[in-house]
Amino acid sequence: MTESRSRQPDTVRSIVYALSANLAIAVCKALGAAFTGSGALLAESFHSLADTGNECLLLLGRRQARAPASTHHPLGHGRATYFWAFVVALLLFVIGGVLSIYEGIQKLREPAPLVEPWVAVAIVLFAMAAEGISLRMALQQIDKVRRGLTLWRWFRETRRSELIVVLGEDIAALAGLALALAALAATIATDNAVYDAAGSIAVGVLLMVVASGLAIEIKSLLIGESAPPRLRSEIRAFIKEQPGIVDVDNLITMQQGDELLIVVEARMDSHASAAELARTISDCKAAIRAAFPSAAWIFIEPTVARHEERPMRAEARSRVRAG
Repeated sequence: MTESRSRQPDTVRSIVYALSANLAIAVCKALGAAFTGSGALLAESFHSLADTGNECLLLLGRRQARAPASTHHPLGHGRATYFWAFVVALLLFVIGGVLSIYEGIQKLREPAPLVEPWVAVAIVLFAMAAEGISLRMALQQIDKVRRGLTLWRWFRETRRSELIVVLGEDIAALAGLALALAALAATIATDNAVYDAAGSIAVGVLLMVVASGLAIEIKSLLIGESAPPRLRSEIRAFIKEQPGIVDVDNLITMQQGDELLIVVEARMDSHASAAELARTISDCKAAIRAAFPSAAWIFIEPTVARHEERPMRAEARSRVRAG
C-alpha cells in the first residue's frame, strides 16, 4: 500500500494540540521565570513562545495551500506550507536560540540567586509532561505514513513539512527542558546561579542546532523535491502494469505540499491509432488518480522505441496530448 493510499495523518490536529500546549507552557514558564529569576526557565519561555507563533504560521500555510490554481499559479499554492515552515525554522533559530543565549550571557554577567527554585522545577516537570503528550501525538500521526522506516530515515525522506516541524519542535522542547532541569538542579545543589545561566546558553545552542536542521530539510522542499523514493518506485511499477503501456521511459514527480505532480514518458504500441493511444492515456490517468489520490496533475507523453516503426505523426501526437 502506498503512502497516498494509506490512512492519512491528521496534521492539523497535531498542530492545534501543539499550539494549545505551547501557549499554556509559555505562560507558565514566563510567570515562573519572573517569580524565581531563573534564566534557564526564561530561555524556555522564549522557546515555547516561539513554538506558539510557529504553530500559527503552520496553520496559515495550510490555509494558503488550499487556494485554487490560477493563471499566475497554475500548479496551485501547495508549496505555501514549505515557505511558512521555513519561516518557522528561522523564528525558532532567532527567538528561541539567539534570545536564550543572550539571556544566559546576561545572567553570567550579573548573576542573581534564584527565588523559590522548586517552583521552577515544578513548572519544568509540568512542561515536560505536556510536551511528552504532544510528541506522542505527533509520533502517532507519523506512524500512519512511516511504513516501517526508522524515524531518522522518515525525517530525511518525508515531504510533510508540518509534521517535520512539529516533531523537531517537540524533540527540541523535551531536550531543552531536560537541560533546564539539570541546570536548576545544579543551581539548587550548589547555590551557584552560574549553572542556571549556563543552562540558558545550552538551551539556546540546542534550539539553533535543531532549527538549522529543520531549515536544511525544508529548504530542499521549497526548491522542489520529487516524491519519496519508495512512492516513486510504486508509481513507476503501477504505470507499467497498465494496459497499453509497454514501458516507462522517464518519470518525473514533484511534491506540491499535500499534492503531487506526475509527468510520464510512456512507451506505447506504435501500431495503435491516435484514438487508441488517447484512450489508453485517459484510462491510465484515471487509474493513477484512483491508486494515488494525492496526484493532482498527471501528464503522460507517449513515446515509441527507436527500433520500432517511425514515431507517430505530429498530428496524431498533438491529438493524443490534447486527450
